[in-house]
Amino acid sequence: MKYKLYLDTSIISHLDAPDVPEKMEDTLQLWKQIRMEKYDVVLSEIVFNELDNCFEPKRSFLNKHLQQVQYTRVRFTDDMAVLTKKFLDSKVFTPKSIADCRHIAAALLSGCDAIVSWNFKHIVNINTIKGTKVITSQEGYNDIIICSPTMLIEGGLDYE
Repeated sequence: MKYKLYLDTSIISHLDAPDVPEKMEDTLQLWKQIRMEKYDVVLSEIVFNELDNCFEPKRSFLNKHLQQVQYTRVRFTDDMAVLTKKFLDSKVFTPKSIADCRHIAAALLSGCDAIVSWNFKHIVNINTIKGTKVITSQEGYNDIIICSPTMLIEGGLDYE
């Protein structure tokens, strides 16, 4: 069984991040696994909207890498907006980090097994992980793993 990964924008962005070589190397290792179709990948329109704000030549570089892999592109739905509001109402996220909240809502409602991110401030942190678990449990959604590429490439998703 292939695991279904939601990649937030920070993952795509770190394909070209020479200022943080360790993160870029781990991202490139994950990208290699994705190119070999080890995982099913989901990207939301949120990711593409954020990538559209990148400056050239980085935007073209990232788009070229996206053409090398298979992924499912999902649009942000009304149900995702409702779930985003639930996260905000429960104080898991602040209004300042609404885009990050939307990524998690998109990942959950797209049936992903994990969301992969380099965003340690708003996504890959204990408060978000705990808060997400509470909301998914209350709302009847499947649990989702929140991890960095390093955690994924070193440990894999062997939680069956």
